[in-house]
Amino acid sequence: MEIIYERCCGLDIHKALIVACFLGNGKKEIKTFGTSTDELLNMCAWLKSRKVEKVAMESTGVFWKPIINIFELEDIPALLVNAQHVKNVPGRKTDVKDAEWIADLLKHGLLRASFVPNRDMRELRELCRYRTSIIEERARELNRLEKVLQGANIKLTNVLSRVETQTGFEIVKALSEGVVNPDLLSMLAKGKAKAKADELKIALKGLIQPHQQMMLKSMLNHISNLDNTIATLNLEIETRLAAENETVKLLDEITGVGIASAQTIIAEIGTDMSQFPKAENLASWAGLCPGNDESAGKRKSGKVRKGNPTLKKTLVQCGRSAANSKNTYLNSMYKRIAARRGAKRATVAVAHAILIICFHMIKDKTHYKDLGADFYASISKEAILKRSILNIQKLGYFVTIQKNEIA
Repeated sequence: MEIIYERCCGLDIHKALIVACFLGNGKKEIKTFGTSTDELLNMCAWLKSRKVEKVAMESTGVFWKPIINIFELEDIPALLVNAQHVKNVPGRKTDVKDAEWIADLLKHGLLRASFVPNRDMRELRELCRYRTSIIEERARELNRLEKVLQGANIKLTNVLSRVETQTGFEIVKALSEGVVNPDLLSMLAKGKAKAKADELKIALKGLIQPHQQMMLKSMLNHISNLDNTIATLNLEIETRLAAENETVKLLDEITGVGIASAQTIIAEIGTDMSQFPKAENLASWAGLCPGNDESAGKRKSGKVRKGNPTLKKTLVQCGRSAANSKNTYLNSMYKRIAARRGAKRATVAVAHAILIICFHMIKDKTHYKDLGADFYASISKEAILKRSILNIQKLGYFVTIQKNEIA
């Protein structure tokens, strides 16, 4: 087999130790390092002393991140690979053998590099992912709050669409402070909720206990703190994306994509589309293209494979939002696929389409142009006409077709 790298190294990474296997000059050398910064610097010095051309490692949890950071500072070329692509032969699993196997694959050019963005983009990713987790935690806390209200027989959401409204928060705050009179609570209604004062009086008559009031107060404080954290993260993300503000605005034009989603998409894929040869490669990397499983001439499961979970989740949420839009191309795509394949597959298909649109908009710096709800009908007029005639004939009618010259 052809040798690509004469001097290379494979790393088997763990939380507290790293096993390194150097191959070069006709010999093999195994050495173990810790994961502290000093130990990583010692490893870099060891690699430089052996004039290593390339280093390869598995993307193991988050343990590869500090190593990549140090390698970038020390100008050591590194390759991050998917752990599924470098599995060793079963029954030969030790840390040393794993490091040897990675080094051997690297030596012969049999490893495919994973996409690793630059340091600034990695930091932006961490901020966006943390913001997402905080938003999800806020939603969980609101669900807990609703459960406490139900346990106290307070049926607030029977009248209001949700607790998370100005009226809802005012009433919950009053409940947490010991106000239990339904007449007084109903007077806190704001806006359109004022018209539901009588219904609120009935819904707010409950049996709230002191421990539930304490829990409500704690939950409101927690939600307020989470709101402050989200606002701080939004400001930091906007500051870091100031140079890409135009790109964020472009992606915001896509049906179903908002500012926060656009920021997350840019944080995950970057703005340099040259790293992906085609839009299809980006969709495959994100895990949003159909799986390819065929054997003996039979097509099996087309389930999407694992990809970037954050990007996939964000795009699926955008797909659901686009599916609920009115008179848009993405909405018509969703309806067309959902009728044949089901809602979940249709949502993934719309998410895939949004990612392809993002690729071309970022690459070409173009505005979004909605193709319209009648796009599919316009490109298949003959098929729709034949199908309509056949359906009418099945009902026992004779059909004649005349083209409308005015139209």
